[in-house]
Amino acid sequence: MPSPPPPTQLLELARDAAAAAGELLAQGQRGVTVASTKSTPTDVVTVMDTAAEDLLRERLLGARPHDAMLGEEGGETVGTSGVRWIVDPLDGTVNYLYGLPGWGVSVAAELDGVVVAAAVSVPTWRTVFSATLGGGARADSRPLSASTCADLALALVATGFSYDAQHRAEQADALPGLLPRVRDIRRFGAAAVDLCSLAAGQVDAYYERGLAPWDLAAGRLIAEEAGAVVEVRADLRRGPLVLAAGSRLFAAFATLLDEVDA
Repeated sequence: MPSPPPPTQLLELARDAAAAAGELLAQGQRGVTVASTKSTPTDVVTVMDTAAEDLLRERLLGARPHDAMLGEEGGETVGTSGVRWIVDPLDGTVNYLYGLPGWGVSVAAELDGVVVAAAVSVPTWRTVFSATLGGGARADSRPLSASTCADLALALVATGFSYDAQHRAEQADALPGLLPRVRDIRRFGAAAVDLCSLAAGQVDAYYERGLAPWDLAAGRLIAEEAGAVVEVRADLRRGPLVLAAGSRLFAAFATLLDEVDA
């Protein structure tokens, strides 16, 4: 079996593919319509989600045909190389559909079960966030550092909500206990973008329930390589809880979530 590719090689491919898919999406945004729905009537798929994933599949597996791939729209393709690509072709579909900023393309490369390279293209910001395992995180060529905030009362916290009405109600129940204890809450609508915002120090903490692997894989590595702490807690009924914050804030933030989101 050939030796595994270096993370930098996988990163170059991830960045190029994410940027190309982002450009395709930006060009096709005007007049986009809903193609189908998934878990609920508000969990939409557009024609462009599918087109972007087709482009990612062509770019990634065209360059490395023996790799595996897990995509939000196209499911899993089995490979033999030990590399698996985990892609979200359009994270923040509702933002995209409504012409709002904050949507992106997420591409992660997993080697023998460990994410070693990641890229998130955010076309409305004209930025590609990226990271390699042990190599730090960047916004284009600029190194990223997560927030150094250590005071919950000064922390700007990002979150997201489920498409499922019952789960949304449960998530709303946690907000009255959380809001008085932090600076404020932001809900941008795309998990990968939230995690990149954490990596860039644009928010101080982030939490969300029910993320899928393609929502989390790239953004998690970028946030961690920027110095944030990211933890995933299993919950079979409500879905996994992702909580993340700068290293000086994480312990206090995790304790607060334990109190308000029990």
